[in-house]
Amino acid sequence: MKQSQGCGCNETASQNRHKLSTSGVGILGSMDDLPSCAPEPDRPGAAYEKPGYRLCSYVDRFIPTDAGPVPLITPRLTKDDLVSTFLVRCGIGRHSYTVSPGLYAIGNPDKNSEVLVTANFKLTFDHLRKELAGIHAWVLVLDTRGVNVWCAAGKGTFSTRELVKRIKMTSLEKVVDHKRVILPQLGATGVSARDVKKQSGFRVIYGPVRAKDIPAFLNHDKTADKTMRQVTFSLYERFILTPVEIRMALKPALMFALAVFILSGFGPGFFSFAGVWDRGWPAFFALVIGILSGALATPVLLPHIPFRQFAVKGILSGAVFALIFLLLSAPAGHGISGLTALFLFSVTVSSYLAMNFTGATPFTSPSGVEKEMKRFIPVQLAGLALSSGLWIYSAF
Repeated sequence: MKQSQGCGCNETASQNRHKLSTSGVGILGSMDDLPSCAPEPDRPGAAYEKPGYRLCSYVDRFIPTDAGPVPLITPRLTKDDLVSTFLVRCGIGRHSYTVSPGLYAIGNPDKNSEVLVTANFKLTFDHLRKELAGIHAWVLVLDTRGVNVWCAAGKGTFSTRELVKRIKMTSLEKVVDHKRVILPQLGATGVSARDVKKQSGFRVIYGPVRAKDIPAFLNHDKTADKTMRQVTFSLYERFILTPVEIRMALKPALMFALAVFILSGFGPGFFSFAGVWDRGWPAFFALVIGILSGALATPVLLPHIPFRQFAVKGILSGAVFALIFLLLSAPAGHGISGLTALFLFSVTVSSYLAMNFTGATPFTSPSGVEKEMKRFIPVQLAGLALSSGLWIYSAF
């Protein structure tokens, strides 16, 4: 990942290794894995740098605490942060986009400042810190294996065990005089407040859904109003998820593209390379239409498409876009069976990709997703088989 950097303190090597693993000053978890970056030589905090290692771009300097030096992070996102965010939104490097777990500071926190808990997915970390301009707080980052809070809570990495472990590893009781931590509301499914209190002595307070509401939450005596508790899924929130959905579809799409070109070559003379070219392109464009319909149009138009099941929404949007494609392109020489094959192929691809989008929405439960998949995957396989058969038959 482009922003994987590390930094150390002026202590012995063994002490540095311990500090790095517990305080989260580097973007990776092990000192042996820490590559360098290149901040300005006179940058604040240079005294903590070691040969070959540099402070992370989001670390301004270190501040002393009773538990040792803690990295002070900045709320400002740099150009590199924004570029990396764009790449991650497109699915590039998203599985290794992490910061080191541990304790950070922002603003000018003291022993009475609040402790905000988050995940070590850097997109989540950046989203939080940019909303904390003017806030004096501690930020406790859990090791969620680079997964966002909501998904990590469901996977069991944003958990009671990890929270208690991180509280103890950072000696949080030495940093603050109070005994409370503020967790994002979407992490509640993975954390037992009672067990955290019992095992660490810290009380859990659940903050708002969105990071942008944290300043208002803190200013109103840590009280969230109704809007702070509601999960939204606006047009913008749906749209920014589509690039990664499209990219995830590209690899299987290449295999499907190869398959449709090969199928297009079968005909009266058994196999024809002319058929691969002439008949392959309409089938390829039908595949592209199915991808755009299922992975882009369906998520964007989600609330406006009838029916609850995502697979059915994909069928409806796929049917509309496939009909537009066939009417505008009017591929000749395929007959009714060929046109039907192209239509079914686009609709099937759209249905599958739309169903795959369920994991990115707040509309469904895991059991609901499983039920829908069991119901519609056989239908999609049948549609794929039927469209393939009709496409080969249309050549004769």
